[in-house]
Amino acid sequence: MKFFIAHLATETNTFAAAPTGRGGFEEYGIFHGDASRRAPEGTGSFLRFLRDMIEADGHEVAESLCTLAQPAGRTVRQVYEALRDEILADLRAAMPVDAVQLLLHGAMAAEGYDDCEGDLAAHIRCIVGPEVVIGLELDLHCHFTERMRRSADAILAFKEYPHVDGEARGRELYRLLVDTAAARIRPVTAVFDCKMVGLWHTTREPMKSFVARMQAVEREPGLLSVSLGHGFPWGDVPEAGAKLWVITDGDAALAAEWAGRLGREFWDLRAAISPHTLGIDEALDQALALGEGPVVLADIADNPGGGAAGDSTFILRRLIERGIGNLVLGALWDLGAVQICKDAGVGAELDLRVGGKCGPASGLPVDLRVLVRGVVEDHSQSALDSRERLGTCVWVEAANGLHLLLSSIRTQTYGADAFTGMGIGLEDKSLIVVKSTQHFHAQFAPLARAVFYVSTPGALSLDFASIPYRRRSLDFWPRVEDPHARD
Repeated sequence: MKFFIAHLATETNTFAAAPTGRGGFEEYGIFHGDASRRAPEGTGSFLRFLRDMIEADGHEVAESLCTLAQPAGRTVRQVYEALRDEILADLRAAMPVDAVQLLLHGAMAAEGYDDCEGDLAAHIRCIVGPEVVIGLELDLHCHFTERMRRSADAILAFKEYPHVDGEARGRELYRLLVDTAAARIRPVTAVFDCKMVGLWHTTREPMKSFVARMQAVEREPGLLSVSLGHGFPWGDVPEAGAKLWVITDGDAALAAEWAGRLGREFWDLRAAISPHTLGIDEALDQALALGEGPVVLADIADNPGGGAAGDSTFILRRLIERGIGNLVLGALWDLGAVQICKDAGVGAELDLRVGGKCGPASGLPVDLRVLVRGVVEDHSQSALDSRERLGTCVWVEAANGLHLLLSSIRTQTYGADAFTGMGIGLEDKSLIVVKSTQHFHAQFAPLARAVFYVSTPGALSLDFASIPYRRRSLDFWPRVEDPHARD
């Protein structure tokens, strides 16, 4: 068999002011068919995983584009079309192929395109025809669309948040595609619209058990796969929202039965699965009451992984006002501060204005007297199954043991080595403040005495009922008490 593989991903916050341009993809590298070899531990890590798995089974691989961008506003139209068209041109050149396996996001929108993944898949279907099998692996925060369903034979989403199961889902999708191409199975998909908007962590109950429930159902006769797409709350597109879909072997009625059953089970959990957040002072009070640290505070509203700037100062300012020290905060995106500290050099003492650069959601800048403790060019961090660049990074220390990690590439904090790779110790800190909503959890929770999710006036509002949607239906929970009542 001959597999065609590609990876194109970004998560679009349609409320973000700054669009996603080509530079956003270039920060992580745009690879033209060679990512698995040129960046096997970084941007190309998933395609390297796919290539190794496929070739180990004796199959042939045609590798195409591999690139991703940090979440921001809609992708510039010509940028998306150029990336899409490169994949399509590579596919035409690779024909004939037996299967297409893509790692996408599922919540990518561009100027003129609400559903980039569906658009790409539909173009691929036109090229390969009805007989070639197409599989899409999506991020858990995807918008599952009808155009995706019509265009692909099998679509799977990550089950875990943080997304620690990307390779497991890739392996699962690969097996489905191999069996479909060999006519051993005939995938049929049914979807249930949960009509919910929210963020749901699979690291705690009852979501942890719901993931186990989906995996148990996959072992039922005739069932091939179960996915829950949580949706991306800050993506205002017509088919947004949480959806559960089931793939069976040729049995549409069975797929619809299980999709409805599991979708209603998820709906029944709605009150229990919403994230518990604290205000800044409440979180600080509870953290300090625990005594010894470290305690992790997640600055969830300033998560670059959701399209926020990553430079808000609300928590930082309150820490200074309360005189709380022996802590580390990062990564704070501040190109100017990084350049100033880099030019001054390690050991320099200077007055530095940090953060608060990108608008009201960033707060006001904070002025500090700092000591430059470290400068690392092309710094990176472990990020789930790969490494993610942070660019040139600077470690500065202010009064009272306040340590800041400043980065030149806007990205959320995934790995503890974002700090330790700069020389910043964590075990002796009372507080660790991370710019992340949940992906930090995989590495930081084992280090922490406790983890608190902190609500600030940042860019990512968790008041889901009040998000000012214009394109998607407003018939969803929690805006509507029971949007299923009319069904």
